[in-house]
Amino acid sequence: MITLHCKLTFESEKDKEKLLKLMRRFCSCYRYAYGRLLEKQERKDLKKELQKTFCLNSRYCDDAIFKAQSLINLCKETGQNPEKVIFGGRKLFEKLKKKHLNGQQLEKLRQKWEERRKGLLYSRGDKTKKGNLNTRIEFEKDNLKLRINTGERDWIKANIKRTVNRQNDKWINFIADLLQAEKTGEYFLYSVEIRKINNNFYAFISYEEVKLEEPIITKDSGVIGIDINASPFHIAMVSVKPDGNLEKIRRISLHTLLGKTKNQREYLSWQIAHQITDIAKEENKAIAIERLSSMPKGERGDGNGKLRKRLQQWIYKGLLEKIKVLAKRKRIQVIEVNPAYTSVVGALKYAPQYSLDKDTAGAFVIGRKVLGFRERLPENYEKLITDKEYLDFVIERLQEEKQKTQEKLKEENNQYKRKPLKSKINELNKQLKIIQSLYSEPQAQNPVNRWKEQVRGLPWASYKLWQIVKVALAIPVLGKSLSRDLSPLKAIIVSGDWNRVARRLAPVSWDRGYVLDKYRQLGICPELNEAGYKYPSPECSFMHFG
Repeated sequence: MITLHCKLTFESEKDKEKLLKLMRRFCSCYRYAYGRLLEKQERKDLKKELQKTFCLNSRYCDDAIFKAQSLINLCKETGQNPEKVIFGGRKLFEKLKKKHLNGQQLEKLRQKWEERRKGLLYSRGDKTKKGNLNTRIEFEKDNLKLRINTGERDWIKANIKRTVNRQNDKWINFIADLLQAEKTGEYFLYSVEIRKINNNFYAFISYEEVKLEEPIITKDSGVIGIDINASPFHIAMVSVKPDGNLEKIRRISLHTLLGKTKNQREYLSWQIAHQITDIAKEENKAIAIERLSSMPKGERGDGNGKLRKRLQQWIYKGLLEKIKVLAKRKRIQVIEVNPAYTSVVGALKYAPQYSLDKDTAGAFVIGRKVLGFRERLPENYEKLITDKEYLDFVIERLQEEKQKTQEKLKEENNQYKRKPLKSKINELNKQLKIIQSLYSEPQAQNPVNRWKEQVRGLPWASYKLWQIVKVALAIPVLGKSLSRDLSPLKAIIVSGDWNRVARRLAPVSWDRGYVLDKYRQLGICPELNEAGYKYPSPECSFMHFG
């Protein structure tokens, strides 16, 4: 979707007043529709009610309902409460409420508030109505006009003013497409949003690009897997060869987006999208991204205040859309994949093998998934989740972690800090249930699952194997759920030696003579001071040798 803007001027003040009255009615209709949609009113009944109440045609009423529903969906996606929306802007509302300004400053602030709250008119496009029925662009001699429907068979016309500063300006292509549509009669839809800003009127025209050619850079030459992460705030990029092997890794920081306004983030996102598509074009590789329907932004009291604030400033879906748009223009193939278990597989399988961080490993899995490779569970992981001794160790570790968390919960009085502790306990209970279910039935020698039903002897068939492995390794081996340091998994995935990991986690009782002998064997000479030996320190509770 491309959005272009232009300035509108009027030949008479009467036309301007007609437009202002229409904008005020439309904004009132928009706010009223928003409230009724929150009350779960049906669209058909609401549309008839809006036509009678605000004296607008059915298309304007339908567009007001569309805008209201879009705002509700945006609030839900960003983790905000739709019932607390303030039309005109919360910041302006809070400033006006304080009443600390007067004179010209107060007048300017009130004017800005009125323009944002009442200065809007929106009309969706329609291919069958020459692109747009209510707000249509027309050619009159050498001038461009915007014909605006203000009532029953009543129109006003505004002059479109737009200067072209460069050869590749999208406005040139848009006007050329309109002229071509006039000749051939094959129109394309475009939506028009008119806004009043600083006593001037501007039209924002949005349309889909036409005549996009087929991509010439495809996955046959390999792909670049992309994984966007909030903590740390960056994009992990991995170049994957056609045979599925790792070729090159990159990282693009996104910290420039923090603390910026919405328009600034939009501009910087386009720059980042250009950077990614230029890399793909240079390496002659397709782009692999995740297919996400929604992005959780967290909620108050989840214990992740800093991360939540970062997520609420994060235009994740917008960045992916920009990558897709630019890739189509540059004729680069973009393939979306289901993101399920990409991070888990990357962290457990490839991060320890290639000494990667889990984000880069996740991008590698996305690239391999696009190329058609299926991730099999490593042999030593399969042995691990069938080893009764190791499963006993896992249950013991999970129960210890649960007990520690319960003790913290008893001591914690802050209700906002108690909530994440309760969530952690619930998660540990689920993990214990998964591991304990592995003891439910004895294993069969050669299980057959012809009808895709749960097979006797595979009690974990109802769970994803990778999820089971994650539960069996995260807290028992790494200390927490997929930490940044995944190196302890290397010994397990290569040799299957989990005993060394378990010993590393167990405390060793303090025996000065034993420890000094070990240090001498390692060639370390302890130093004396007034308190005794400086090395090793009596305060340490865990000793690591070998």
